[in-house]
Amino acid sequence: MPTRVDVFLASARAAQIGWAGMPLSQRLAILGRTRRTMAHDPESLIGTLADHRPIADTIAAELIPLADAIWFLETAAPRLLRRRRLRRGRPLWLAGVSAEVRREPLGVVLILAPANFPLMLPGIQLVQALAAGNAVSVKPAAGCAGPMLALQDKLRLAGLPENVMHVLDESVETGTQAVSAGYDKIVLTGSATTGAAVLAHAAPALTPATMELSGSDPMFVLPSADIALVADCIAYALRLNAGATCIATRRVFVPRLLAPVLEAELRTRAANLPTERLPERVRTALAEAEAAGARVCREGGAAIVVHPAGPVRTELRVLRDDLFAPIVSLIPVENIEDALAADRACPYALGATVFGDPAEARSLIPRLRAGSVVVNDVIVPTADPRLPFGGRKRSGFGVTRGAEGLLEMTALKSVSIRRGRFRPHLRPPAPGAASAMRAMLRLLHGSTRERVGALSALVRLALKQHGGS
Repeated sequence: MPTRVDVFLASARAAQIGWAGMPLSQRLAILGRTRRTMAHDPESLIGTLADHRPIADTIAAELIPLADAIWFLETAAPRLLRRRRLRRGRPLWLAGVSAEVRREPLGVVLILAPANFPLMLPGIQLVQALAAGNAVSVKPAAGCAGPMLALQDKLRLAGLPENVMHVLDESVETGTQAVSAGYDKIVLTGSATTGAAVLAHAAPALTPATMELSGSDPMFVLPSADIALVADCIAYALRLNAGATCIATRRVFVPRLLAPVLEAELRTRAANLPTERLPERVRTALAEAEAAGARVCREGGAAIVVHPAGPVRTELRVLRDDLFAPIVSLIPVENIEDALAADRACPYALGATVFGDPAEARSLIPRLRAGSVVVNDVIVPTADPRLPFGGRKRSGFGVTRGAEGLLEMTALKSVSIRRGRFRPHLRPPAPGAASAMRAMLRLLHGSTRERVGALSALVRLALKQHGGS
């Protein structure tokens, strides 16, 4: 018997045909009208979001990035999605063949949304999928359907056709059914554990997926860093969304002599953070760190774990788990090589930050395992609609946002068009064909001396075939 998910998917497939057939300019116009209604009436969206954040933070972290992402699509999508003709590099024997690459919609995309930013994160993925011509089903996290339903209302008022977007219910059962239902792509923002479960359910249907998963992000403090700025940025990352931000700093590698200064600066700032009850798994990780010799300082709403000097205990959960809370570890190191070695032991690789002289920091970037790197600031990628966002290792694969995120919502199609009657591959191999192909290979790809010899050989073969001497 068909489930509610099956019914939604069938209606979305029917609606997607017309949506994909609509000119891109019309699809973008609908998104643009939605963006303007967000600016005109932000309260209708703010009112659906959890009230544990200041309204200013909600606008800055949820509404403005989503509106910026729509504006980016309005300006960049026509160039990114247009047909691309390949004008150079055509092989010699493909004379008369024109080639092009097209970007087409995938079909119907399933977005599995998180709870920490229930409007911005799935909203950006939604508008990218819609711009590319897909229909979309959004499965909200528990208690988070309100923002998606409000955004759906705005899209429909702006002209989005019926059944192009569905908001599924919040239950785990519905999520499990949806993952197995045969969508054309799954986009998950969640934990690594959830990602593994989703992939297991999606595997029988070979459903492709983008996995935007957890982080345990490192910060590398160079001797040239402004320690007051470092403390300000760590405190901001701890405060934003009560620390429930995937690219918030969790591990701070700091020169041993600067560690006490940074600790003092950070404790002063953390004292003003609102108090939050830490989850049980975080409290367990803190107790383990204390038993291993670390000091756990509770300042305001944050937990600051100060590790002892010496070899880094990389097996500790505070240094290798995705602890979604206002918690940060200060790790004294002798040099950057020790910091990089300790960082490599962490199974997550979402983002990384570097503080210090810009030239010195830039030289470190190629050595960092991360999907995004920020120098002398934090959490920048979520504010820039041009940047793709994704991780490595247990932080997932694929990207959302930016040009690359839009293109991940499309399927590639290559097209070759032959003109004229030149089709030498259709003829049976003639005597001497192997010698001619060897000579052709050397002519096209050999050394200068080999190319001269190959040209002479081809001339001799041609003369021989035509009765010359």
